[in-house]
Amino acid sequence: MSGDSWRERRRALLRDDPGAAENTARLLDEMGIEDRDDEEIEADHRSSRLAAVREYAPDAWLDEELQLRLTGPDTEGGALRFQWGDALLDPVEHAVSVAAGTPVQLELTGVSTGSTVVHARPVYPSVSPRPAALNTQDALDAPATSAASMGLSTLTELLAALESEADIREWARLFDAVEALSRALGKHGLDLGVTWYGADGSMRRARLTERGRGYVERLREPRNRDQEITISGRITELRESGWVKVKTGTAKNSPAYDVRFEEPEELLRMRPGLGDNVHFRVRFRQGLDSVGIARSTEYMYLGPAAEQISLPLEPS
Repeated sequence: MSGDSWRERRRALLRDDPGAAENTARLLDEMGIEDRDDEEIEADHRSSRLAAVREYAPDAWLDEELQLRLTGPDTEGGALRFQWGDALLDPVEHAVSVAAGTPVQLELTGVSTGSTVVHARPVYPSVSPRPAALNTQDALDAPATSAASMGLSTLTELLAALESEADIREWARLFDAVEALSRALGKHGLDLGVTWYGADGSMRRARLTERGRGYVERLREPRNRDQEITISGRITELRESGWVKVKTGTAKNSPAYDVRFEEPEELLRMRPGLGDNVHFRVRFRQGLDSVGIARSTEYMYLGPAAEQISLPLEPS
């Protein structure tokens, strides 16, 4: 539905009254073209209703609502297929929780047409106190502080950045959760629109389309970063396939490294035994994606390292 739909409805209602229709047409033309869509208009209506109610009840709030609009070849009927629900709803809830930094539960309240529009809301305890307002102005200025609202605020910012192919490193902790959601959408050939209506009358909106999903895939591709290091310790496990575990200390929580030999015969020629102390030069390779997340690590044997002898401390 276009943002001008309410204007068309107004014209239709007055079609049988030529005088009123002419006056209405002239007034609407003077107002100009409405370039907002229905969701933005609805957000303004919510804010206006809240402001009016707060004249009498300064601590009043609106019900929060999350709308997920699924678009794709099979969404025209406005129905939610079970396989879409299984694949998408849990990743959405997980992404909101990660963004909020605390578990957020969502519940389905309905499905409507306009492609497939899923309506949901946060699950709160039966008694959920709202922040007390000191006066009307404070109430009007008070932000929604629910975990769901904070999570959706962050999530929509990240989705908007993905759609514009911007730098998203500030949201690195959220990337894995959104990447799982992106894969689920791609599997079913769906685009996702997210609209959040906050308790304070605000609205946040973002999309994740094929463009954004493609950007996620490119960001996910690892790039290798190599560094030569020395690993000293004792062998706690070994295999003929060319693999040894080297533990660097005697404590249970001492670091241990899985060192691989490119040629297993080289390990066999060394004739190592469990408990032997070793000093290896290794190539430490990290596979980092474009967000800076390590996707893989590898320790490859390069050769023996000179034994490192710790210097005795002078008595104090």
